[in-house]
Amino acid sequence: MKKLLIAALVSSVMAGCAVNQEKPAEVSKVEAKAAEQTLNNDDLYVVYHDGRMNVFYDAALYKDFLVMGETPFRKTFIGAGPKGETVVHGLTKADKKKLEGIPSIDMLEGRLAPAEPFYGEIVADGRINVFDNWDLFKAFMAHGEVPYRLTDIGAGPKGETVVYALTKETKKKRPEALIAKFKAFHAM
Repeated sequence: MKKLLIAALVSSVMAGCAVNQEKPAEVSKVEAKAAEQTLNNDDLYVVYHDGRMNVFYDAALYKDFLVMGETPFRKTFIGAGPKGETVVHGLTKADKKKLEGIPSIDMLEGRLAPAEPFYGEIVADGRINVFDNWDLFKAFMAHGEVPYRLTDIGAGPKGETVVYALTKETKKKRPEALIAKFKAFHAM
């Protein structure tokens, strides 16, 4: 009986090895895709509202906030903003009980690097500031503006002014790809 059990165990281990040897590239692609989906670090949205800095890593949650002014689930950090403001991270239902691994928190605290390409919006002072550069996004949060920009008055979905952040290298070029992405995001 012992020999039979050992033979069954050895054959099952060998069969498992054979399966793994046949498709290692396929398995690694699936694992990479799953990891990419869980990172959710390709976009970030901030809305300054009622003296608070509301942060969203989920585009649908951000759009809901723009309509309702609230989120059902959030994590709040009093006085944690760059200028001492309260930071409210909007959470999805799946993230509401998490203590770590929340993309918006990890990105702002430097534990999660933004993906390339990056897209971000910061709504402040009645303007929508649009970014495709993480460093410019962080600079705006720290200082309230960026040195180079293209301002498009009345171009927002509700007639807001839209400000496209530019780098020193791109300051003389109209950011057509960023404008197209903004319009597609807001279905304009």
